[in-house]
Amino acid sequence: MKINSRSNPLRASLAIFTLILSTCICFMPIFIFGLLKLIPSQRWRLYCGQRIDGFVMYWCDLNNAYISHLIPHEWEATGLKELDRQQSYLLIANHQSWLDIVLMHRLFNRRIPVIKFFIKDQLKWVPLLGFAWWAMGCPFMKRYSKAYLAKNPHKQGKDLEATRKAIYSFKGQPVTIANFVEGTRFNLSKKALQGSEYRHLLRPRAGGVSFVIGSMGSQIHKLLDLTIVYAEEKHSLWDFLCGRISKIRVHLREIEIPEQFISNDLTKSSLQDEFKTWINQQWHIKDQLIENIKTQWATQDDAAAHVQAVRINPDRNVNTSQRIGGSPPDN
Repeated sequence: MKINSRSNPLRASLAIFTLILSTCICFMPIFIFGLLKLIPSQRWRLYCGQRIDGFVMYWCDLNNAYISHLIPHEWEATGLKELDRQQSYLLIANHQSWLDIVLMHRLFNRRIPVIKFFIKDQLKWVPLLGFAWWAMGCPFMKRYSKAYLAKNPHKQGKDLEATRKAIYSFKGQPVTIANFVEGTRFNLSKKALQGSEYRHLLRPRAGGVSFVIGSMGSQIHKLLDLTIVYAEEKHSLWDFLCGRISKIRVHLREIEIPEQFISNDLTKSSLQDEFKTWINQQWHIKDQLIENIKTQWATQDDAAAHVQAVRINPDRNVNTSQRIGGSPPDN
């Protein structure tokens, strides 16, 4: 697909500067209340957490005000219903780039509680953001290979322990916990290496999601399944800020969590296989939705190309139509 003619690296550089500036401005109060959270009082920590969430919402407001001017004309969000900031949600989504996170904040800020992402452990060293994620209570996850765990069995379950600590602090207050259940960003190389049976997705990892559902139980109001689709194959945050992404489509499904999965330890119980099957079913639905959207876009592009061809050479189009109809053109 052609790169958007509005591509503008200078505008993207200005956008990056603006985002960094807003981050620096909003980081200071988050830093102060983050340090105050170290005071060993549960009530005080809850208060500081609420103040931090408030500053995060203002942070998103500033970013969204600028990002709104960069959203392509063909930006479409479907499936959004009445969401409640006083409820708790588990949010899952397919993952392709950092742009996913920007769009999620654009879509959900002030509609649901502040999103707490599962963060890769190495990202805690990112300047400013790493501390902000820690202050927000985001669980930092270490991904160990099977070979590594075989040599270091004492590392088994460390991710779940980090999740357990984070979830304990979330209980009794509205929260949105977000997990990219593929565990990494999608690309064709990873798909081929994994041997994924999905056309547009990697296989979902059910461990973290099952632990959240089993631990928080009825506090989780619903599962929110967000599908993000970009028209271009290159869809980094930089591509977006440069104006190179012509179309974005997001679709939200609100899913009731089956009763048998709530308040059960799904990481150990006999329900684990049933839960994995259920998650895989949701992933097949998502994969088909992405296929439908891409097919629709391809059809629209073909139709637009045909119309453009007719405008450029209408006489040639008439002759072609006559040949198809069986009537030879006049000599």
